[in-house]
Amino acid sequence: MPEPTYRRRLDQPRAPRGLRFSIDPDAFGRFSERLARFLGTGRFLFWQTLLVVAWISVNLVAVSLRWDPYPFILLNLAFSTQAAYAAPLILLAQNRQDDRDRVSLEEDRARAAQTKADTEFLARELAALRLAVGEVATRDYLRGELDKLRGDLKGKRGKSRPAADTARDDPRWDEVKP
Repeated sequence: MPEPTYRRRLDQPRAPRGLRFSIDPDAFGRFSERLARFLGTGRFLFWQTLLVVAWISVNLVAVSLRWDPYPFILLNLAFSTQAAYAAPLILLAQNRQDDRDRVSLEEDRARAAQTKADTEFLARELAALRLAVGEVATRDYLRGELDKLRGDLKGKRGKSRPAADTARDDPRWDEVKP
């Protein structure tokens, strides 16, 4: 059964009333970045210079069309207005770039910290492996031990059997050699 309209649930947000506009909060920021990027181009400077030269030329040459008399107050007002809007737009674009740089820097720091931790872990593992390998019997150590045993066996066999019967004189000894 649906709840009556006079009872509102406090755990849910209200539905918006009236006419609401949905505006992308980054839309103006993207616009300011595009405008700041355009204001810094040679194309903008070329067209602005051309406009200013044409403005001054028409005001000086065409005496009957002098809508902006000397000292070009209207042109000065246009430049002031352009500067008044361009400066905050450029600052907004720079702030957005600073925010992106800050996020990128934080990601780089996190990646560097992870790389450092991984490197330290690998260094510890390598040290542990070196210690473990140091305790493993090497080929030279085994040869020495076998030679000692062979010598001990020769001494014991020499008393009971002839020396020709030792392992060295056995033709299969060549197959065992590393």
